[in-house]
Amino acid sequence: MPFIYRNIILSPLESEETLPAVLAAKLSVPLTSIHNVSILRKGVDARKKPLIKLVYTLSFCVDDSLRARLGADPAVEWLDEIPTPVPEQLRSSKKIVIVGSGPAGLFAALRLAEYGLTATIIERGEPVEQRALTVQRFWKDGILDPESNVQFGEGGAGTFSDGKLTCRSKDPLVPWVLNKLAAFGAQPEVRYLAKPHIGTDRLRMVISALRQELLEKGFAVRFGAKLTDLGIKEGRITSVTVNDNEELPCDHLILASGHSARDTFELLERLAVPLQRKPFAMGLRVEHPQDLMNSIQYGRNYPATLPAADYAVAWNNTTSGRSAYSFCMCPGGVVVGGASELGGVVTNGMSGQLRNSPYANSALVVNVREEDFEGPGALAGVRLQRRWEQRAFELGGGGYRAPAQNLLDFLRLPGKGAVRTSYRPGIREVELDSALPPFIIDTLREGIADFGRKLRGFITAEATLIGIESRTSSPVRILRDSSFESVGVKGLYPAGEGAGYAGGIMSSAVDGIKIADNIAGRLKM
Repeated sequence: MPFIYRNIILSPLESEETLPAVLAAKLSVPLTSIHNVSILRKGVDARKKPLIKLVYTLSFCVDDSLRARLGADPAVEWLDEIPTPVPEQLRSSKKIVIVGSGPAGLFAALRLAEYGLTATIIERGEPVEQRALTVQRFWKDGILDPESNVQFGEGGAGTFSDGKLTCRSKDPLVPWVLNKLAAFGAQPEVRYLAKPHIGTDRLRMVISALRQELLEKGFAVRFGAKLTDLGIKEGRITSVTVNDNEELPCDHLILASGHSARDTFELLERLAVPLQRKPFAMGLRVEHPQDLMNSIQYGRNYPATLPAADYAVAWNNTTSGRSAYSFCMCPGGVVVGGASELGGVVTNGMSGQLRNSPYANSALVVNVREEDFEGPGALAGVRLQRRWEQRAFELGGGGYRAPAQNLLDFLRLPGKGAVRTSYRPGIREVELDSALPPFIIDTLREGIADFGRKLRGFITAEATLIGIESRTSSPVRILRDSSFESVGVKGLYPAGEGAGYAGGIMSSAVDGIKIADNIAGRLKM
């Protein structure tokens, strides 16, 4: 059984090849007696600048003659290796349909495949290769395809993002997801980095490989196939309608359509599927030079070997109860258009695997409460999002250009600089006061002032704000019970971020896996 040793420290200038020797010195054993040294976790400790440290947790084996001594060492832990259970192979005539090929849908499919089950995956957008070309055309020429874009298509909204794999959950399925991603082509280090990410360029390759695996396992994957109706009889799902003209039989439906599938929400409301309005957040995206952010986080003379620096900030107004906070921070990335509806502007952040853009960007958002929504009903939050996305389109002057303003100018401080941004399809310089509700603008101004105290240099003439960031999470929750099944329709399983039960790639993937396990459990009966 392997051992674990925590808090092995290297400087950013030291090679990881020295880790076995450092570990041997810590343990006071010969280097030749240590075997199979592996990194379990790696993080950056930048709390004491300029003494930046890389902190490792290692697993290792030793010669049998040393096992008893090391087993008694309080600094050493046993590594409990939990065997991965092999799912029971099942056969069933029941028809399973998965709507959406984002993380929840794809990982539900992968899990079903482990049981020997298959499903039909329907995706309104294009396969990732064609989707990338469509999105590039949108960024270049402002020509939006409402069915295949940054929000819709194979891989989901996370395909055009930083590909972050961070997750607060300690669920044992998280390592399973990371290992699967690495097996399909993600960088091996995603399994142990404290803040793992894939990058949009690498993630597209992973998704393509994952699709090929599912096809080989007997899954049907259909693109340009939009869910337009559900067959429900006696409170149970019986079929799905694709593109208004094709009905597919369905006994179990995993609905993983994403947080921007507003027409799907409208369909569910029309069919009286129980829905609930849900708070979310809206704001702006801020962009700084990455070199400036590195200096803020690492110190002026930071080693070039360190990764592009990120940040996370939050501020709460104790009087109003409003919070301003950073969201989806993209080091070494770009700001891009993320619209999915005609006549609306949405911003998003994106980074490649190397995070080597000269810019750093992050959403700065404010919590939106139910009392802020426009009118009654489960879709009131959707209406609020849409209204302000259309306002951003108007301020941008059309063509999906985004309204933008220098940070100092927004804060009404002297020394305004140029409005520089990586945003595509382009920007129009305006005052952003009318781009969002007053409570968001006011809270952002107060919050950014606090961020400037926490991150010296954050408030600078070199920073630009771009509007608007409106798709932080789903404004709707599709109600389900403890078995992941809709409380109103048997056989319907709302999944992932769009259903209101996850936030990001990892938690959505885990949600999809649990739903697949639940369906498999029912098919055993």
